[in-house]
Amino acid sequence: MHLFKKKPYVETHPHRQPEKQNMQKVPDNLFIQCPHCKQGFYYKSYGAFRVCPSCGYGLRLKALERLEMLTADYASWDEDLQTKDPLAFPGYDAKLQKAQAQTNLNDSVWTGRARISGADIALGIMDPFFIMGSLGTITGEKITRLFERATEQKLPVVLFTASGGARMQEGMPALMQMAKISQAIAKHNEAGLFYLTILTDPTTGGVTASFAMQGDIIAAEPHTLVGFAGRRVIEQTINKKLPKDFQSAENLLHNGFVDTIIKRETLGAFIAQMVRLNKRELTK
Repeated sequence: MHLFKKKPYVETHPHRQPEKQNMQKVPDNLFIQCPHCKQGFYYKSYGAFRVCPSCGYGLRLKALERLEMLTADYASWDEDLQTKDPLAFPGYDAKLQKAQAQTNLNDSVWTGRARISGADIALGIMDPFFIMGSLGTITGEKITRLFERATEQKLPVVLFTASGGARMQEGMPALMQMAKISQAIAKHNEAGLFYLTILTDPTTGGVTASFAMQGDIIAAEPHTLVGFAGRRVIEQTINKKLPKDFQSAENLLHNGFVDTIIKRETLGAFIAQMVRLNKRELTK
């Protein structure tokens, strides 16, 4: 008779899966590890400016995210320019489409006119999420036109740099943008106009070798990686181990390559102050 009594326990079957409607998915990215100090924090701890509460490193931002942090008063330029595939590089069209969908940009830089804390400027913001902010022909054309329009309209230029270097899928046409942009910067400078560069993580390769380091004032966000060749390439070339802070914004500041390091939360006020100080110098 004991065979028909209820068992005092509940059997489980490992091959049985719970019903989907009873499963609750845990959201992704609730905890984020800081790329610089490697500490993990609840995502809300980074705040509205996406800054690590421990070391002050600013997480990488899309260009439009940074733009919204800076101002709501802006007008875009050259959104109709479209990137070509001069070398018919395999898979390049698909990569471009993916980057455009991810960033809502036509290429790796946003350009336009903006008003930040009362200062009217020509503004450029490179996007590290668009094929690592690489410098392609349209990126170069947009930045060149940014300086040309600023010269015509007698505007200062503020440019946020973020790049892995020239875009290999476009070959020499991409490399030529370094010289083209530098010429436009020279004409802007000859007109007595102000150029402020703000280096963000990472700023490397041909961008560092040209327009990123040509500003009248060069600022950087904390712990930004700034350099030309990569750490491993340099170590293999010179057969030496490089210091831990090599190519950091703080090291560049110590050695005179960067003028100041600015916290992300104060960038708007800093930009306006630099523009106003430059205007005063011009009127003396």
